[in-house]
Amino acid sequence: MNTYAIPCLCAFLACVGFSLVYNIHGLGIAIASLGGALGWLIYLLLGKTIPGAFWAAVAIAVYAELMARVRRCPVTGYLLVGLLPLVPGGGIYYAMRHCVDGEIDLFLDSLLQTLGMAAALAVGAMVASSLFRALLPRWKYPRQKN
Repeated sequence: MNTYAIPCLCAFLACVGFSLVYNIHGLGIAIASLGGALGWLIYLLLGKTIPGAFWAAVAIAVYAELMARVRRCPVTGYLLVGLLPLVPGGGIYYAMRHCVDGEIDLFLDSLLQTLGMAAALAVGAMVASSLFRALLPRWKYPRQKN
């Protein structure tokens, strides 16, 4: 339970705070934060690797597209909030730390890992959103009575 539940709960709570920055209201906060927890769970299940980050970004993008269409809200808020826990901020910090300390091998290793992680997130979200929009060009909403 500690391996998956607590980290996913922490990712959920981090997304709750960040969704306030994106001015998401009401039930949208929980929905956007659930996307972040879902992405983090997939990332953990696939072993904290670059391909794991790619598949987590794909899952977050598909989830964000679905929820945005169901709630008739912009996709951007759900997508950015969901990707937040996966952003490699620590990797950037450690890369710069190794650079300043003159540890070139460690610097290059952590820099390439960080760039690979960031690229996997960007490509995963882009591919999933593009495929989703190409396969479902129009979402048919039920007509509302006036």
